[in-house]
Amino acid sequence: MYTAAGQPTREQLVQRFMPLVKRIAYHLMARLPPSVQFDDLVQNGMLGLLDAIDRYQEGFGAQFETYATQRVRGAMLDGLRENDWLPRNLRRELRRIEAAISQLEHAHGRAPSERELAEALGMTLADYQKTLQDARGHQLVYIEDFSGEGDEDFLERHFTDNDADPASILEERGVKQLLVSAIGRLPEREKMMMALYYEQDLNLREIGEVMGVSESRVCQLHSQAIARLRAQIVGEVPKAAKRLKEKARG
Repeated sequence: MYTAAGQPTREQLVQRFMPLVKRIAYHLMARLPPSVQFDDLVQNGMLGLLDAIDRYQEGFGAQFETYATQRVRGAMLDGLRENDWLPRNLRRELRRIEAAISQLEHAHGRAPSERELAEALGMTLADYQKTLQDARGHQLVYIEDFSGEGDEDFLERHFTDNDADPASILEERGVKQLLVSAIGRLPEREKMMMALYYEQDLNLREIGEVMGVSESRVCQLHSQAIARLRAQIVGEVPKAAKRLKEKARG
């Protein structure tokens, strides 16, 4: 079935270029955290493909594939941006917390308490703990951490770099050793919480029962532990990416 002008129909074009959408999705999945679903990337990519088909005017050969690739990838990245639930202002607050942790650790030679961190940040203890609570799901590494170039679009930067694989960077010797050392320096309660969560696979409610605290308190401890770890390793991530790229070049 073709149109009156002899062009393939929209449905035929979708079938022809669906493998392209899946190929781009697989390429991006290698650099994304496990929480991102392949089907979600494909769904967003299909919207990009349909948009490319509707907009393109000059036939559907090699030039269209180049154009469609850009539209498909752009639609996938737009979807990732929309699904980044952590607001920018909260991300900024977490960076402030990480900086305060680093400064106080250097000043006192130990992990700072919550009260010390709240005072250093000019916050009440209750407001500090609320920030930790709001940061539920705070991650050890974000894609934006793979470059230290300020507030540019980290997704666009990151996905032009075929060597910036988060899994590879976290396995890189320098980062791995730093992370193991940082975990060892966590306060005992946070270290216990992390072990129950990541080694024993308990959920927050179950951890709260073991530790004798509320689920919301476990959430706070988790966010704070992640902030302490990030304060140790994030600065090393761009260096590790650079080392891996240099190694790949031989």
